Amino acid sequence: MERISPFKLNQPTNLRNDSISQRVTPSEAHQKFSSALKSAINELNQSQIQSDIATNKFIKGEITDIHDVMIAAQKASITRQAAIEVRNKVIDAYKEIMRMQI
Repeated sequence: MERISPFKLNQPTNLRNDSISQRVTPSEAHQKFSSALKSAINELNQSQIQSDIATNKFIKGEITDIHDVMIAAQKASITRQAAIEVRNKVIDAYKEIMRMQI
């Protein structure tokens, strides 16, 4: 049975360092955020694909244990819900920033 892995977005990334010699430029921060987001989306996609494969195999009779199918489906569902919540928080943060007065 495959272990459910947590999102990789919760790993701390040092985007800013007080040391002058190691400052991160905005483009580097953008690239780091972009790669983290792409990685999370790819992980979400893979869990959805694995769930679909397990479901199709069960329908064809190649898998007789429904527990594995249900675990794969639940893993995909939880991963999708977590991604939706992260998206909602990002949108809320963006809206809050847009409301700030300069």
